[in-house]
Amino acid sequence: MSILEYNGAAIIAMTGKNCVGIACDTRLGAQAQTVSCDFKKVFQFGKSFVGLAGLASDVQTMNNLLKFRKNLYELREEREMTPKVLSNLLSNLLYEKRFGPYFIEPVVAGLDDNDEPFLSAMDLIGAPVYTDDFVVSGTATANMYGMCETLYKKDMEAEELFETLSQALLASVDRDALSGWGATVHIITKEGTITRELKGRMD
Repeated sequence: MSILEYNGAAIIAMTGKNCVGIACDTRLGAQAQTVSCDFKKVFQFGKSFVGLAGLASDVQTMNNLLKFRKNLYELREEREMTPKVLSNLLSNLLYEKRFGPYFIEPVVAGLDDNDEPFLSAMDLIGAPVYTDDFVVSGTATANMYGMCETLYKKDMEAEELFETLSQALLASVDRDALSGWGATVHIITKEGTITRELKGRMD
């Protein structure tokens, strides 16, 4: 088993019409044993969200490091960090440690200054991919790609985006033994952020 799969995770980010959504499961495991079902994997940074799939200790370390670097940036620049800048910062932080990497595969989702959706994902050494439809990360990636490619439509409104994200995630984790046990969905619009908890199968 890869160290990236040790704790289990499933994260999807998807774009809509002037909105973007990110969803993650809530399971924390130690291989096949479930330790907790309320583990946080998606973190808010202003108008952006970062989903961290991978080793749980590195998820929490990277969240603290990102918070620190974001606060430093905003004190120096006197403006909010955009999702693109946050994605570049994260990519640089990971590449710095490429010879002893953080075992995480992050997803960044948010709205830029023009309220346009931004999505990116990267591997554990920070090689980024930018897209305008959806990105996935975690132990259920094959299932999530299949569900997203089936359900995704361009220019969905916030409610439809929520429904699509939820169905894609819940259907995917049901076929993965290392993720699931509930989910959290965040929808980011120019009016604000909507967060909802989903109940998943507990078996």
